[in-house]
Amino acid sequence: MSRIVAGVAGGLTLASVPGDNTRPTTDRVKEALFSRLESYDILVGARVLDLFAGSGALGVESASRGAATVDLVEAADKAAAVCRRNADMVNEKLGRKTATVHRMKAERFLEKLPAGQHWDLVLMDPPYPLGEDALGAVLRSLSGYLADGAVVVVERSSRSQEPAWPHRLVRFAVKKYGETQLWFAEPVMGPSAPGE
Repeated sequence: MSRIVAGVAGGLTLASVPGDNTRPTTDRVKEALFSRLESYDILVGARVLDLFAGSGALGVESASRGAATVDLVEAADKAAAVCRRNADMVNEKLGRKTATVHRMKAERFLEKLPAGQHWDLVLMDPPYPLGEDALGAVLRSLSGYLADGAVVVVERSSRSQEPAWPHRLVRFAVKKYGETQLWFAEPVMGPSAPGE
């Protein structure tokens, strides 16, 4: 059972996706991740994108901790329904609509974005079956929608290889927590044109 760790909605219990097709981020990893993000002073007022959102736990944690907007992208019907429940619960606690759920594939979501859209923080916890080539393609599409100083976090199994970063993104940190590995990357320079 997952919960909001801290912030305005801290302590709220989140709904979980039934079955074993998703692997929720443990509270221990979530706490470590968000402590690091707070040390970067990136959360308050941030525009956040949670790709492959699952239950939405990472995105709604961002909302609880002061993000201005959170876009949660999830393709699977059951997961998207749970994600919507969690987003609604956190939005109600915040007293405003901060988190918005988009039920579609990450690739499709990025294809439909208007020019000029940028995020300050992107959280990606792709499903295990998503291959490295597909992940690399998503990262390439994403690299054109990052604000100056943005942070991209990719969560994978510690047995997975490092993501193939596009030339506009550079890894600056790696943290391992048991079976979970987090890669942190940032844009090489200011916002780029979509698709670069």
